[in-house]
Amino acid sequence: MKTILAFHAHPDDEVVLTGGTLARLAAEGHRVVVAVACDGMTGAPTERLDELRASAAVLGVARVVHLGYADSGHGPLLFPDPPGRVRFARADLDEAASKLAALLREERAALLLSYDAQGGYGHRDHVKVHEVAATAARLTGTRVLEATRPREPIARAARFLRLLGYDARALRTAYTPSAEITHRFDVRPYARQKRAALAAHRSQVAAGRGRAATLFRLLVRLPVPVFGLLLGTEWFREPAAVVRPGFGRSMGLRRLGRGWSSGARRAARHCAP
Repeated sequence: MKTILAFHAHPDDEVVLTGGTLARLAAEGHRVVVAVACDGMTGAPTERLDELRASAAVLGVARVVHLGYADSGHGPLLFPDPPGRVRFARADLDEAASKLAALLREERAALLLSYDAQGGYGHRDHVKVHEVAATAARLTGTRVLEATRPREPIARAARFLRLLGYDARALRTAYTPSAEITHRFDVRPYARQKRAALAAHRSQVAAGRGRAATLFRLLVRLPVPVFGLLLGTEWFREPAAVVRPGFGRSMGLRRLGRGWSSGARRAARHCAP
């Protein structure tokens, strides 16, 4: 049994990029801990953190920790800090990394899950997660996997959106080139849990506004097999393993996934539609 700590920016981020991996690890008997930097800008912070705990329970997560920061929002950082909390983008890097490093040591974590250097699609809180996690990993010597997606399909979609009149320039450099992705996990057997975990974020799914909320509402209404087809693969980049193009694709899953087969079969039976 190992302890895996997944570090995310906001409540609901734990589901989209890593939900299936967390469920798979927990099903194998590993201790899974989720830490979030921020407490959620849309909706009351207490409500968002309660939703995170409900999501974590669905995924089999043993512990949820909030590092104490507030969301930074999009666009120029004009919001003042709320009473008693600092916007994560304004947080001192060394201070935040020390908090995460202390949690890694307390949990004796063997693996830290974080984000790629772009923070996926460039959100300032996601970029800060990458920076804080990288610093904490150096302080503790913890192995890191960065949650990401292949860049090329997203870049192609950006070109299509541009033809439709949308400004999708930021998507052309989002996430990670395929050649640098070292781990690709099939988490379709955990699609039911992942969908239920996403639905647990009710303030974002049921009452949320904007394109993300609309997408979430559509996703949680999908049949489990269809949801699994769309969100049944999760990708990671291991910085220490990116030695040459294509290195990780040949060996990444076998190394981290050793010993998972029996638990995966059990969970697959449990989650089958």
